[in-house]
Amino acid sequence: MLTGRLLATAGVFGFMACLPAQAIAQEAAPTQAEEPPTSRDTNTIIVTATKREQTLQDVPVAVSVVQAQTLDEAQINDVFDLQSVVPSLQVAQRNVSAGTSFTIRGFGNGQNNPGIEPSVGVYVDGVFRSRTAGVIADFSEIERIEVLRGPQSTLFGRNSSAGVVSIVTKKPQFDFQGSVEGTYGNYDQVIGRAYLTGPVATNVAASIEGGFNRRDGYAVNIATGTDLNERDRWNVRGQLLVEPSASASFRLIADWDELDENCCFGGYVEEGPTTAIVRALGGQVLMDRVYDYETAYNFDPTNVAKNRGLSLQADFGLGFADLTSISAIRWSDYRSDGDGDFTTLDTIDTLVLNIDTKTFTQELRLSGESDRLDWLVGAFYVNDRITSLSELGYGQDQRLFADTLSGGAVSQLEATLRALGAIAPTADFFSPDESAISVFAQDQSAFSIFGQADIHVTDSLTLTLGANYSWDAKDVSFVEDYNFEFSGLDLVALGNGFITQAGIQQGYNAITGMAPTQANITAFATSNPAAFAQIQAQAQAFANANDTNPAINPLLALAPLQFIGPTVNFPNPVEDGKSRDENFSYTARLAYDVNDRLNVYASYSTGFKPTSFNLSRNSRPFQRDIAALANAGLLPATTAVSLGTFAGTRSSEPEESRLIEFGIKSGFDWGSVNLTLFDQEITNFQTNAFQGTAFVFLNAGKQKSQGIELEMLAQPAPWLELNLAATYNDARFEEYLGAPGVGGVPTDLSGTRVPQVPEFASTTAVTLRKTFGQSEAFVRVNWIYESPVRLETNVPARLEREVNTFNASIGLNLYSGLEFLIYARNLFNDEYATGAFPAVGQPGTYGIYPNAPRTYGLTVRQRF
Repeated sequence: MLTGRLLATAGVFGFMACLPAQAIAQEAAPTQAEEPPTSRDTNTIIVTATKREQTLQDVPVAVSVVQAQTLDEAQINDVFDLQSVVPSLQVAQRNVSAGTSFTIRGFGNGQNNPGIEPSVGVYVDGVFRSRTAGVIADFSEIERIEVLRGPQSTLFGRNSSAGVVSIVTKKPQFDFQGSVEGTYGNYDQVIGRAYLTGPVATNVAASIEGGFNRRDGYAVNIATGTDLNERDRWNVRGQLLVEPSASASFRLIADWDELDENCCFGGYVEEGPTTAIVRALGGQVLMDRVYDYETAYNFDPTNVAKNRGLSLQADFGLGFADLTSISAIRWSDYRSDGDGDFTTLDTIDTLVLNIDTKTFTQELRLSGESDRLDWLVGAFYVNDRITSLSELGYGQDQRLFADTLSGGAVSQLEATLRALGAIAPTADFFSPDESAISVFAQDQSAFSIFGQADIHVTDSLTLTLGANYSWDAKDVSFVEDYNFEFSGLDLVALGNGFITQAGIQQGYNAITGMAPTQANITAFATSNPAAFAQIQAQAQAFANANDTNPAINPLLALAPLQFIGPTVNFPNPVEDGKSRDENFSYTARLAYDVNDRLNVYASYSTGFKPTSFNLSRNSRPFQRDIAALANAGLLPATTAVSLGTFAGTRSSEPEESRLIEFGIKSGFDWGSVNLTLFDQEITNFQTNAFQGTAFVFLNAGKQKSQGIELEMLAQPAPWLELNLAATYNDARFEEYLGAPGVGGVPTDLSGTRVPQVPEFASTTAVTLRKTFGQSEAFVRVNWIYESPVRLETNVPARLEREVNTFNASIGLNLYSGLEFLIYARNLFNDEYATGAFPAVGQPGTYGIYPNAPRTYGLTVRQRF
């Protein structure tokens, strides 16, 4: 139904666009005294969305382009700022710096689990970045950023089932030029950057650039006095361009970036029943102080990241075709630690995550064109090796917290089990010496062959056909060093013994009327073995029938304290730790040039993302493997196993996407208006949700987005620019059974809206320009709006966000190359949450990660 309404809207728009351009643009028609359209005109913006250079208006795909000028004038320094100018794109950072996710049209993942490959492929100069930790550094000298919406598998050989973010940097130049700039902002922010390029020999040019970004944190840990969410990062990048002939070129790029920051700040906004216990034990819990940017941890969160890479692009003109080869190797190392309980009570002391990634990629493309056919074929190979180590440990106060929470039952149970010899005399529940250290290793090799052909049926009509065959293999191993004493207990088995003993005592008393002391029962068993056997059998039968009933087995009340339970290492005789996937994806598109100012297109495309393994300590066997693991003696003797709740997910099924899209692109003397209607769905969408102690790895049966995207650039006068980008998106789970709900309860979310995806989002920018000879001054105001939306499925629905943010900048660009920029981001201190989470070990307590407050500063730049 929605698709029909969207098509009707498109029809009205198409009729308007077909009206004579002179009539539409009558008020904005330039006079002879006015300047012609500037480089901001979309008819001059060059993109490579289809792996060949075309203007933005000519390319028949849904693509947003952010040029270098916009990045400079809007003070967009990294991928997180990028979403302020592209409403269909969301970039979220929550508990750790590397825990970043890209979302396009409501589809995206890859956060907080190195095993999940992102559905949105990120490329820098044609090189695939396998994990988002590799793109969190500040931008370098950018030429443009292209955001392609929808599956792109037939042109990008690697994961792009939801879309692609392609970052294109500036090539070395054969004439000397460069820039140096400095920024000073509030929170004592200091940014420095420098860029230099020029010839170094005949047919050889080079460039070198670097920068640093340091800033005090805008949040504070009042327990330690340390600033949080600060900035301390640097980057350097060098390029060499060799053009030995008119038909050959080689581009070598080396880059290195590092960060070492206290990140990331979050706080509680709703408290559960355990909060009072934390306070009674002397812990500080700051409730609803997140927008005061204050929190209280007993130690500071840390994030250290290092990314390095080398790439070589070789281009050859063969006469009949052009050959491109891109070879790259990248290393990414990431370390983080944080206070998992978000209080000063030392309950969770260690929450360490170390991730090392080494990625090699090779892409080959051969392309050609003629009057009636433009074609491209290619092959892509990637080898990605990941080692992940996580460590979770108790703090000094966890024993006291658990004992208080249980009313002393933990100490009583420990003493009883020691007396019975069920545990070692030195066993110490919730000891700070206990920990779980999990080590994962994943070796992935993937190969794809892809191609696309543009068949020019007539001068105005083009049929595009594309295909991609991909094959993916992963080999994964998991080893855990586990020594949590209490969490390793089987409270069902222990309770069974206690219930049986109580039943024997009751049966003995009922028959003899005597006190059920151990001596009396032993004597009775000796003298009346048959009667005792009957009492014992009845007691055992009752225990077997009721040991999983919390009303009969009081030990089960302690099960929530076993939130760090053991799992099963693999590969093992039942689980081989391997996945092998293959897929055929395709694209079909018709594009028609109505006239020189208007073109329309309709497309159908599919995409694919392979199996993802759960590389977190909550990686547990599938239910289908439990019986075989039990028969092999590989299951731990724990409460979860006895209750039948031990099963989980080792991996998620592959994603398959499908997109139906209609687009209209129109250009006028005063600007351009582009409209896209989309109906997109992903089957087996891979999700990763935090459930208070670990991440749950699931497939949503089907997630669907239907909507409209509008992009408009208008320059009604030489001194005025208007930019509008808006998205209406009805994003829903068509099928999502067993989804992580509030309190960890599995929930059917079928038919509900997808969290974090607003129904309506827009970015509007108004720029006023005034020229003084060959110098220019400008004022730019940017408004970002997102309609209210639920934050997560595993927190109450009342935790939602609405974005209503303004950014502004004032600049002066002198003819000499000297530039001044005064900027403010989040000018009016708009407050909203970027994410939400249930507290670790504190049921009913929920927290959020807030957005950044107002930041402002002055940038001075000299170009030469």
